[in-house]
Amino acid sequence: MAAPAKRVEQLDRVVIRFAGDSGDGMQLTGDRFTSETAQLGNDISTLPNFPAEIRAPAGTLPGVSSFQVHFADYDILTPGDAPNVLVAMNPAALKANLADLPAGADIIVNTDEFTRRNLAKVGYAESPLEDGSLAEFAVHPVALTSLTLGALAESGVSKKDGERAKNMFALGLLSWMYSRPFESTLRFLERKFAKRPDLVAANKIAFQAGWNYGETTEAFSVRYEIKPAKMQPGTYRNITGNQALALGLVAAAVRSRLPLFLGAYPITPASDILHELSKHKRFGVTTMQAEDEIAAIGAALGAAYGGALGVTTTSGPGVALKGETISLAIALELPLVIVDVQRAGPSTGMPTKTEQADLNMALFGRHGEAPLAVIAPKSPSDCFHAALEAARIALTYRTPVILLSDNYVANGSEPWLLPSVDELPDLRVEFATAPNTEDGRFLPYLRDPETMARPWAVPGTPGLEHRIGGLEKADKTGDISYDPANHEFMVRTRQARIEAIPVPDVDVEDPDENAQVLVLGWGSTYGPIGAACRALRQRGLTIAQAHLRHLSPLPANLGEVLAGYEKVVVPEMNLGQLAAVIRARYLVDAVPFNQVSGLPFTAATLESMLEDVVKNG
Repeated sequence: MAAPAKRVEQLDRVVIRFAGDSGDGMQLTGDRFTSETAQLGNDISTLPNFPAEIRAPAGTLPGVSSFQVHFADYDILTPGDAPNVLVAMNPAALKANLADLPAGADIIVNTDEFTRRNLAKVGYAESPLEDGSLAEFAVHPVALTSLTLGALAESGVSKKDGERAKNMFALGLLSWMYSRPFESTLRFLERKFAKRPDLVAANKIAFQAGWNYGETTEAFSVRYEIKPAKMQPGTYRNITGNQALALGLVAAAVRSRLPLFLGAYPITPASDILHELSKHKRFGVTTMQAEDEIAAIGAALGAAYGGALGVTTTSGPGVALKGETISLAIALELPLVIVDVQRAGPSTGMPTKTEQADLNMALFGRHGEAPLAVIAPKSPSDCFHAALEAARIALTYRTPVILLSDNYVANGSEPWLLPSVDELPDLRVEFATAPNTEDGRFLPYLRDPETMARPWAVPGTPGLEHRIGGLEKADKTGDISYDPANHEFMVRTRQARIEAIPVPDVDVEDPDENAQVLVLGWGSTYGPIGAACRALRQRGLTIAQAHLRHLSPLPANLGEVLAGYEKVVVPEMNLGQLAAVIRARYLVDAVPFNQVSGLPFTAATLESMLEDVVKNG
């Protein structure tokens, strides 16, 4: 007699967190579940969270790795504040994540790992599965390891390889629970373990066993469906911020008809950009892993001098090391893109955690008066467009540009609507090819009257020989000059060139057009701020939101926008860096709201704070 069909419930959104030891494959499991979800057309947002140590002690709290995915049948802005479902592969994963769970959340636990020894590692005197401490949750004990090994008993793989496949069992179970397609996961396993057919078969068996367990066990009486989201028509792919940024740089190189040169030293969380760009040699991309951060930017600046789109990628500590060469690029007035994927500091800090604390360094962190352009993407998919914009500004105005991403944006993912190539900006550059004076001389600092940019002369072009170096340049000729009046002129000219870069006006989202409070954000705070403002409006409160992509120069209409509101609140993952700039520049009493925990804001935290501001001023 066939088992009765499981009841199917419709949901509009779900937040799932996979958590386990850093060797349990939680990032892979979460990534595959996300890919399955993207195929169904749900809107998605993810938050990977992993330890900084390459291999922390197994079963300990510092070694817990997690991957959170939020998916829905409508537009979402964040990876979710709290999981509806936690998959805990061991006691450490349960203890590290339990405080984030709301009452009633589902907990799927791998009971095989709840041994006396593993419980003691994280301070459990008794098993939380037996002492009643989880009574407010819906706990589903599943012997993931034993069930996986049982399914693989006839496969011929070793016990060690069999135990490693338990994440595929968990993925199969969750894929069944939430009606995810699995064909792409099976194809992925064939590619990943192509050189080990036994592992391909073992992981497929484990995945299918997890699916079958959900179908047949009485422990799960309900499965769920989430309908596709209504999204703009087109072709989508799931993409992380670092992948999108790399592809944006490739697109910029293609649209500018320039070779792309990346000089980089591996550093978390920017290394994935180097990895991704190294795959695209067919587009004229050259990547160089340098011996240190200084060599990396030196090579990138040399490539820019030679006529390439020069790029260097790093995180906060690396930007500090690159500071002198960034100043040299400013003095030379050459295009250069510096990508800073911010992480929690100072010093080595918390390399795998997020922060927005490099804004002051990006704006002011160089010796002398050394202005440059600064932009920040607001989401993973926006990294593509931010990279294009950084390249456009660098190439057009002959300036270094710092692109401020962060760990939250870099490793998070969301659906990306593939743009039409024909709609991407034309970034073609005209190099200097002949002398630019009537008497046949070449003046390397004779400026374009519209952009204030100097000519870009590729070395070796006949008749365009000119001096380069870090010593102050004489106006027009570029000769070394110690003249006080010339120095002041050049300093003010370099500053004016940046301030004159035309950037789009800041848009304000104020549906009721009568809000008294404006929330001003930049970078990755866009999602949590947007979700909080959306929730407040649904409750009948009026609030406005504006978000800055361009941080230097600031939009021309920003002062007028700020003056139109009684209160301006600036949430940041730092101690108030943008708020200080706004107060100094516009004499506005901007109210900072700051968090430096290494984690992104939750929408609930911002909603509570903003509600108090709206109601009480």
